[in-house]
Amino acid sequence: RTMVQLLLLPLLLALVKQSLGDQNNGSSKFTIAIPKSLDKEGGYKHREAMFGVPQYGGSISQNVYYAKSDFCNPFEDSSRWLPPQKKGEPPKAPFILMVDKGGCSFVSKVRNAQHAGASGALIANTHCICSDSECPRDTSYCDTEEPSMADDGSGSDISIPAFLIFKQDADKIKGVLQRNQPVVVEMGWHLPTAGDRVKYEFWTVPTDEISKQFFLDFEYAVALGLTSAEGVDFEPHVYLQDSLSKSCQYNQYGERWCETGCTNGGRYCALDPDHDVTQGLSGGDVVKEGLRRMCIWNSYKHSASSGLEYWKYLSQFTSHCEAVDHFTDDSCINACYKAAGIDRQRVDACMTSSGGIDKDSPNAILDQQVKSSEGIVVFPTSKVNGVELRGSLTAGNVVSAICAAFDEKHQPLICEKCGKCSDMQECIDLGGFCSRAVPTKRGGVSAGTFVFSLLVVVGISAGAGFYYYRKTRAEMRDRVRDILAEYMPLEDQEGESSAMNFARTASGGNE
Repeated sequence: RTMVQLLLLPLLLALVKQSLGDQNNGSSKFTIAIPKSLDKEGGYKHREAMFGVPQYGGSISQNVYYAKSDFCNPFEDSSRWLPPQKKGEPPKAPFILMVDKGGCSFVSKVRNAQHAGASGALIANTHCICSDSECPRDTSYCDTEEPSMADDGSGSDISIPAFLIFKQDADKIKGVLQRNQPVVVEMGWHLPTAGDRVKYEFWTVPTDEISKQFFLDFEYAVALGLTSAEGVDFEPHVYLQDSLSKSCQYNQYGERWCETGCTNGGRYCALDPDHDVTQGLSGGDVVKEGLRRMCIWNSYKHSASSGLEYWKYLSQFTSHCEAVDHFTDDSCINACYKAAGIDRQRVDACMTSSGGIDKDSPNAILDQQVKSSEGIVVFPTSKVNGVELRGSLTAGNVVSAICAAFDEKHQPLICEKCGKCSDMQECIDLGGFCSRAVPTKRGGVSAGTFVFSLLVVVGISAGAGFYYYRKTRAEMRDRVRDILAEYMPLEDQEGESSAMNFARTASGGNE
């Protein structure tokens, strides 16, 4: 186990370095609109957060405030911010908050900015990158590598976007704000459009924790029409490490370094899920499940439901078979097949005809997955029209990005239904309805708002009707009493009692 880790360490470091160098993928743009002296053609270099909710197809243009700190303390006094505010008055929303790098995780900083009312966050790097010739260094210290705005595992509650900006650019913004002058920046997200077709690709592994909720939610998006019939060309991938260059095949002494982590004589490998090659799941189990999923997709992507069976299987497997005791259990897998409407023999035939996993020979499908995984370091990874998506992996974020990549004349039905909703994920969960629509100039209301208003009106009407009913019954009762008092002898106590009882009965017996 230690030997395997040592062998893979240099490769992983190289891949991470490559990933950090490719983060600025062109899907986003950072510009300074005010002051004009800081306007730069093409915008400024930046790095996107791998959490939060980017506004794909749109932008955020707001005034910038600088917290003058790392903002690790969520209770910091906003009166210290630049430009200065009147004492006791919070900054006027909406705004973008800039904070310094360091002191705590990127997720903590952005979460604190979100709680402070910011619609976006900028993390100002406080050190130059050693290789950056544009950054004037007044000290000998610099960062050897560009920092990555990765999720620390707790960023699912972040709903605002965030950029990391370079020191020399952050210093320019700070200088303007220190002179008590306004700065307006724009955070924009653009995806290349391709008319009436959009390509969506997704890389993951069967044991990835982050992907599990996405599988459950995205099934509903597909059921709502996000299919090839609506112009979405989906292509799933299983992330595999190319062990041919990682020394995981048998060496000249017959020793298998990657042990149970590989299949096909060491050709296709996955990391051991529990990091223990002596028990539990193995990397080979993960490869086999990945091959199974690719065969399900290949077998059903042209079905009447455009591959919905694939998503149903992922949802069923995630809900029932992800535990170690069930991951490789045939009865659990068969139950998933049945619930998803999948013919097991059809899938098994695909797995065998592609080359299987037991022999020391290639598998055509797994070879394709190894090739497609080149350059992919962080998984899960999503791409729309070849552009890697940033932010949290949620069905709402992905659907928003796919919708943004269509031109207005060729929007899928789900984009028409949910495009104007303030919460795309909620619209998907509700089957294509939204309780809160994004305000429009026409002043329209959403279906949820209309239903709520209708229920209020009905409730008020029902209350008023009941009040009128009680009032009328009481008036009738008093009139009967008056008539009886006029025609019945007062001394006839028994007769009065009988008449009054009748009156009570006629009026419903209510006082």
